[in-house]
This record gives sequence, C-alpha cells and structure tokens, in this order.
Amino acid sequence: MAPSSLKARFEQSITPDALKSYLAEFISTFFYVFAVVGSSMASRKLTPNAAETDPSSLVVVAVANVLALSSAVYIAATASGGHVNPAVTFGMAIGGHISVPTALFYWISQMFASVMACLLLRVVTVSQNVPVYAIAEEMTGFGASLLEGVLTFGLVYTVYAAGDPRRGQLGAVGPLAIGFTAGACVLATGPFSGGSMNPACAFGSAVIAGKFRNQAVYWVGPLVGAAVAGVLYDNVVFPTQAPDSLRGISENVGV
Repeated sequence: MAPSSLKARFEQSITPDALKSYLAEFISTFFYVFAVVGSSMASRKLTPNAAETDPSSLVVVAVANVLALSSAVYIAATASGGHVNPAVTFGMAIGGHISVPTALFYWISQMFASVMACLLLRVVTVSQNVPVYAIAEEMTGFGASLLEGVLTFGLVYTVYAAGDPRRGQLGAVGPLAIGFTAGACVLATGPFSGGSMNPACAFGSAVIAGKFRNQAVYWVGPLVGAAVAGVLYDNVVFPTQAPDSLRGISENVGV
C-alpha cells in the first residue's frame, strides 16, 4: 500500500467525527462490560456457595448480555457503528468496512473501557473479586477457542445482517437481534468457555483480577470467527457492489 494512502487513512482516523466515534465506543463498551461483569459479581454475591453450579447464575449473565449489548449497540450505532467488541471491529476491518488505523483506535477505546469498568467494579464492591472467563476442566484450549470462534462467527454474522442497508432501516430491531444472539450463545456455552465472544471483556476482567490463564482462547477464536463471518457475508452469501468509505462507520442502526 502506498505511503500516501496510509497517510490518508490515518488522517481520516483522527478527524473530529472519528474522535467522537472512539468516545462512543468507550462509553458503550464501558456500559456493556460493567453490566455483564457486574451481573456475574451480583450473582456470586447472592449465591456464594452455588455460583458455579446454579443454573440461575447462567440465566442472569445471559439476560445481562441481551439487555446490555442491545442497549450499548443502539446508543453508539450512529456515532461509531456500535461495535462494542474488538472481534466485531476486526470482522468489519476484514470486510473493508473500516480502515486499519481506525480499527486500532477502536480496539484501544474498547479495551481501555473494559479495564476501567472492571476497575470501578473492583473498587466500589470492595470485597468482591472480579470474575474472569475460564474454560471447563474437561475442555482443551483448542476446543474452547474453537467454541468461542463459532459463537463469535454467529455474533458478527448477525451484526453484518443487522447493519446491511439492503435490508432497510431496522431501527431498534438490529441491536435487539445482536443482543439476543449473544444471550443465546451464553446460555449454550457458559459452563464450557464462559461464552465471552468479546476479547475486550475477557481482557479487562483478567487485567483487574491478575489472572491471564487461557487468555489466548478469548482472542484467537473470536478473531478468527469474526474474520470468517466478514468474508462470508460480504463476499459469498451477500456480495456487495462497492466497499464502504474509509471511515467505515455504518449509518445504519445495528452495526
């Protein structure tokens, strides 16, 4: 790629509109991680002796995912596309909907927001430990990574469909579809890999808890799954005629 092209892409990544999109990503990701990790902490607080085996704790986290992700996507959709997830951003970059410099700034905003959300939870709850994503003892790292990849594929594919302008203006339906997909994935795989689908969420809780075991599972799987979803949707199942602008921020609710 020519240096002039790289310079142009970088300059478009530091415009006032781009900076607003990074702030929107920070706010929405902060809210999402705060709600999801906080719901897990609340469940453990109410049922300390059964948090790991009580099915209700799984339902609590799944519902929190549905509500928080739907809301987070909706409030940031018009400003940043409402990615709220480095894997979604990666999938959008692979599909050509967002430039690489912008994607990197999105990642920074998302991961910083996740760390700040988990730090706030750790400080205000005082005695509560921040839970981290972990894989079941009977599972291998490869199996858990594959599972997370499949989940993220479904999530990112839904994001693509929800933000596809050819489907018309979906309004709040797009974010709801994304949230319900995430909630269903948590219900299906929570006991096995945690159903993260979001590297930022896994990263933030690991940083504050100081536990990085199997952290690669929550990066490799989701990023690969997101990339496959982006390639398949735009190039195989619903091929587009022309790529989005370099800024790559969708004007449709639900991306």
